[in-house]
Amino acid sequence: MGSLVPFQDLNLCPEPPLPATVNISTSATPSATINRTTTFNFLTPKIEPKQEPFDEPTPTQTIHQQENFLFSVSNSTPDFIPNPETTPPANASSSADDQNALYSEYFRISELFRSAFAKRIQKYGDVEVLDPDSRAIVPVPEQSQLTPETSPTDGSNLERALSVVVSRKKAGRSNELVRVTNLGIDDQRHFRDLVRRTRMMYDSLRVLVISEEEKRTGPGNGRRARGDLRAAAVMRDRELWLNRDKRIVGAIPGIEIGDVFFFRMELCVVGLHGQIQAGIDTLPASQSSSGEPIATSIIISGGYEDDEDSGDSIIYTGQGGQDKFGKQCMHQKLEGGNLALERSMHYGIEVRVIRGFKYENRVSGKVYVYDGLYKILDCWFDVGKSGFGVYKFRLSRIEGQPEMGSSIMKFAESLRTKPLSTRPMGYLTLDISMKKERVPIFLYNDIDNDHDPMYYDYLVNTVFPLNVFGQGSNSTGCDCVSGCTEGCFCAMKNGGDFAYDYGGILLRGKPVIFECGNFCQCPPSCRNRVAQHGLRNRLEIFRSRETGWGVRSLDLIQAGAFICEYAGVVLTRDQAEVFKMNGDTLIYPNRFSERWAEWGDLSRIFPEYVCPSYPSIPPLDFAMDVSRMRNAACYISHSSSPNVLVQCVLYDHNNLMFPHLMLFAMENIPPMRELSIDYGVADEWTGKLSICN
Repeated sequence: MGSLVPFQDLNLCPEPPLPATVNISTSATPSATINRTTTFNFLTPKIEPKQEPFDEPTPTQTIHQQENFLFSVSNSTPDFIPNPETTPPANASSSADDQNALYSEYFRISELFRSAFAKRIQKYGDVEVLDPDSRAIVPVPEQSQLTPETSPTDGSNLERALSVVVSRKKAGRSNELVRVTNLGIDDQRHFRDLVRRTRMMYDSLRVLVISEEEKRTGPGNGRRARGDLRAAAVMRDRELWLNRDKRIVGAIPGIEIGDVFFFRMELCVVGLHGQIQAGIDTLPASQSSSGEPIATSIIISGGYEDDEDSGDSIIYTGQGGQDKFGKQCMHQKLEGGNLALERSMHYGIEVRVIRGFKYENRVSGKVYVYDGLYKILDCWFDVGKSGFGVYKFRLSRIEGQPEMGSSIMKFAESLRTKPLSTRPMGYLTLDISMKKERVPIFLYNDIDNDHDPMYYDYLVNTVFPLNVFGQGSNSTGCDCVSGCTEGCFCAMKNGGDFAYDYGGILLRGKPVIFECGNFCQCPPSCRNRVAQHGLRNRLEIFRSRETGWGVRSLDLIQAGAFICEYAGVVLTRDQAEVFKMNGDTLIYPNRFSERWAEWGDLSRIFPEYVCPSYPSIPPLDFAMDVSRMRNAACYISHSSSPNVLVQCVLYDHNNLMFPHLMLFAMENIPPMRELSIDYGVADEWTGKLSICN
């Protein structure tokens, strides 16, 4: 059961009113305790936020920041964009930031477009303007108007379904300051699953938006919509952002230290950091119970030359005084985010710290890692390296927290290059696959003398009975010489759409995926050849006191990316009965939970969304023997909230009864985090899960 720890009263009045404390208990979170403090409204001048650079575009995209954010989201107006009717004039503040200037120009252009050109566009048939007062060029149909014929999954209606309906009445962020304490195990699982499903929805939307744009323009051609921005706008319009109804001080339920994010907008979606560009997230003075701003989180990404970061201890430079090139050009003032950090230090309020740094990946070239809670110990005014006065804050990491995610990522990087120098003891072998895989697989045990994985022959791919290749197979393939395109033979086999984007990311889980095979004319680089290329991330089989043998990656694995195949020797039902009598270890694929249906599930976005049922596949009626030959996947542990899903794939034959079991990431998996699968129901005879280890 949770305990009630009142959030401290920040009122500085001679006779401060008692804080209004409310104990919230729901069936989903029976022991979650949320402490609220009443707030009062005060007027405050507009303050320049501490700016941080936007996410870098993907290598395959040439993106103009203003056009893609402001025009590719179908004229959306999230609450972090100021209302043009209430935005102060340009001379209201000498330190007006570039972001507001960017948005004010957007509203001016969009208003001119709506009033002067909408009817002309309608006249020439470019778009349909149903409502002259609509702020969306392509209005979204009401939920009651969505029918199977206008389902968003149809290509012709997908753009309309992804459009954002702008509402001036949408509520902004709450001004209620709360702290969540003493979550029970069930509460932790509930919130973790909520965050996982929200992030999975965000990633699914993001890759879907980019994929639809690639259909129109082709890969790497022209300026395309930022999928991260548009996905966030759509989810915000459907009120799917988390933690909008409260301002949480301290840890966010469901977000773990070490979680990795590729985009700043994703931080906003889950409520970890509420500013799309400012490095300091605050409760403004106008919304604070004491009339003073309070800081809740900061992002450190190297944007200020006077920052000093040694991990557990940080010297953080305040906001303001920089020109458009990021150079300090004037003295900082104790206002806005600077004052919020000083007040948080005064009241002893901790702040969340997120580190942003460049990281070699194919998504954004940069990552953001949540590193936990820090206390602000000191604040002073100093002369910076540029000669101008800056405010500095000394932060210290609160003890007793898990290791910082940024430190783990640096440790994993050193393991990839110099494993024996970084960790000289514990390695049983530096490649258990004996160079059968494209990348080495480490075997590590620093706990006991168990060497069990070394006693098995390593399998790269599943071994099928010979008659599998003669049943249901044919010699027909696509004739796409330079790579498969929409409408080709292999696309039709997959229901008209490919399962992967051009980066090899799974767009939507299906009962089975047909990849191009030996009889296809397309090259190995074809977008429809992903899982058959095998392992790409460096894995490590390791010994754990909690789960026995487990598997983790030394690389950062992107959500939707292929990991490896679950390999073994396939047995028919009759053969499995004989092997089971001998006590051999068998895996039953039909018992794996159908987590593939969760990847790409946009039912909360589109009410008429239907889970893919084509291509269909019969129930899997075979077993896999892993008692003598196996691969790294056989050591992945079980979890009811897994980060890996099993997807059936066919490429070397077309026998639907014997697909390959391919593993894909359900979320961004940081280096050194254990992989997990939902193995499904227990064995009817033994009552145990069919896990080989």
